[in-house]
Amino acid sequence: MALRDALDALSDLLGERLSRSKPDLEAHGRSESHFGLTPPDAVAWPETTAEVQQIVRICARHGVPVVGWGAGTSLEGHALAVRGGVAVDFARMNRVLDVRPEDMDVTVQPGLTRRALEEELRATGLFFPVDPGADASLGGMAATRASGTTTVRYGSMRDNVLGLEVVLADGRVIRTGSRARKSAAGYDLTALMLGSEGTLGLITELTLRLHGRPEAVAAGVAAFPGIGGAVDCVIETIQMGLPMARIEFVDAASAAAFNAHAGTDLPERPHLLVELHGSETGVAEQAELFGALVAEHGGDPFEWSTREEERRHLWRMRHNGYYAIMAAHPGARALVTDICVPISRLAEAVEETQADIAASGMPGPILGHVGDGNFHATLIVRPDHAGDLETAKDLAHRMAERALRLGGTVTGEHGVGMGKTGYMAGEHGEGWAVMGAIKAALDPQGILNPGKLVPGN
Repeated sequence: MALRDALDALSDLLGERLSRSKPDLEAHGRSESHFGLTPPDAVAWPETTAEVQQIVRICARHGVPVVGWGAGTSLEGHALAVRGGVAVDFARMNRVLDVRPEDMDVTVQPGLTRRALEEELRATGLFFPVDPGADASLGGMAATRASGTTTVRYGSMRDNVLGLEVVLADGRVIRTGSRARKSAAGYDLTALMLGSEGTLGLITELTLRLHGRPEAVAAGVAAFPGIGGAVDCVIETIQMGLPMARIEFVDAASAAAFNAHAGTDLPERPHLLVELHGSETGVAEQAELFGALVAEHGGDPFEWSTREEERRHLWRMRHNGYYAIMAAHPGARALVTDICVPISRLAEAVEETQADIAASGMPGPILGHVGDGNFHATLIVRPDHAGDLETAKDLAHRMAERALRLGGTVTGEHGVGMGKTGYMAGEHGEGWAVMGAIKAALDPQGILNPGKLVPGN
């Protein structure tokens, strides 16, 4: 009865922008994760903060769950309505509200995607650096505290969000942070909301830090005879303070998948893919120094280019890595892992993980943003291997435990969602209970994205 009353009220508010059709529900019941279909009871498409506020108030009045929805690219089931309710799809809140080149910041709505912002900024000489690969929505990126290939130089969403507008569980609208570059005024509510995965509020506006486009950009690739030399090269590069904009690792299986999917001719060995930003002279000097490090660690000559089309091809290949790997295994699903360790323990973590996967007999290419200690294994769950899903879960569990043992985290960028809640107590101790207390204080009914992230949710 409560659900029906809530949906009737939402229908009066939104008209055709509230859907209960099976195709819409199923489209919002799946993501790029390994979790099964979990459709909501309805999907709402608000167009303003005021409408989001009314949606939340109606749902709060009737005790109906509310789950924010961005581009649907999450890998831990963050936006799946595991207890039913209303999926709030921000696709129609996708405008750039104000670009301020003189202050190097921009205010946007949450449904705007990263690539759409890039196009909007192209004429300004500025860019937004957080690049998770997928064309994710910026609200979703903030909600999961996303990072990506450029984090090693420019930081994650944590470093590039100046302020937010958020609708809380009781319908209040708050603004966090400011456009000032620093502040000592009270609790950092912006940081609290970043990574909260929609459990504390729905983000309806973001103010983002922008960066100047570098004078020169070079990108290149180097192959190594083994995984150890490549990872050791990364470690020494970071410890020397060489200012890499991107430094990515792909193993031999990933290189083979790239060749088949993108028509490249990479040697089927481990590779480092790098990008350098700076002046023309600075980029050339950095490329020469990095090439010397590659040689010291047994790698092939470092091949690099400043030509835009070659750089775009390289990073398009890397960003499509997941799809390349899946294309090599038709009909399969994947469990994608995500751990991050201190840079000094990176070689140990990668080599132990590779040995563990090899011993399992399961395909599991490794790639990742190793410049900040973060890497992924794409564990292939084959349709004709009945035990693959359990094997993949066991491997992922051991990766998570390995990350904690080495002083790292069970998720460097994908977030917690449903998939990583079992590790939160181990990583945070009593801090996880504090997170639960914050959730209870801001959302006592537990209507915002229930079943995710925090204890007792």
